[in-house]
Amino acid sequence: QVQLVESGGGLVQAGGSLRLSCAASGRTFSRYVMGWFRQAPGKEREFVAAISWSGSRTSYSDSVKGRFTISRDNAENTVYLQMNSLKPEDTAVYYCAADSTYFICSDHACYDSWGQGTQVTVSS
Repeated sequence: QVQLVESGGGLVQAGGSLRLSCAASGRTFSRYVMGWFRQAPGKEREFVAAISWSGSRTSYSDSVKGRFTISRDNAENTVYLQMNSLKPEDTAVYYCAADSTYFICSDHACYDSWGQGTQVTVSS
């Protein structure tokens, strides 16, 4: 397993942008599929985006496609989530997660390591 620490959350107005970062410990970061999930109050945790080991493949939920971009820097053991054109419905706690298998997965059950989460609040 890897240890994950998210940062970059905050309060932003609708239409604004935020960039989340997730720093990972461990020497095998490049062998993990990395994902971002979010959970709003009273709702289940939902998939946002995921990226393959090398960063060559990505996947997004329909609700964020075209607005969010996931990327990774294996030399820095960090994965990012660039969030543009934010909407009030994007308000949630955002979690970084690591999956030790090879294939990109949108099911939270695939991921075996999780960060503590960072709050993103979008005001209207």
